[in-house]
Amino acid sequence: MIAESFGSRTLANMEVALERACKGLSMGAEEHRVRRHIASKIIECAEAGDTTLGGLTAAGRVAVIELCATHGV
Repeated sequence: MIAESFGSRTLANMEVALERACKGLSMGAEEHRVRRHIASKIIECAEAGDTTLGGLTAAGRVAVIELCATHGV
């Protein structure tokens, strides 16, 4: 599980980054597939070593841009 892979501070940063990224979506932000895609990009960022709130938030926003470009979310 994710909780076993990261410390509590990183997990908190990941949660905040996900919420911030989802705020950028007008519709579909609560859809599971949308949140899952954004979360997966945030996890990738953290696994690559950037666990800062800024870095994780940026990864989430990039995921939103990808969704908007490919799926019109």
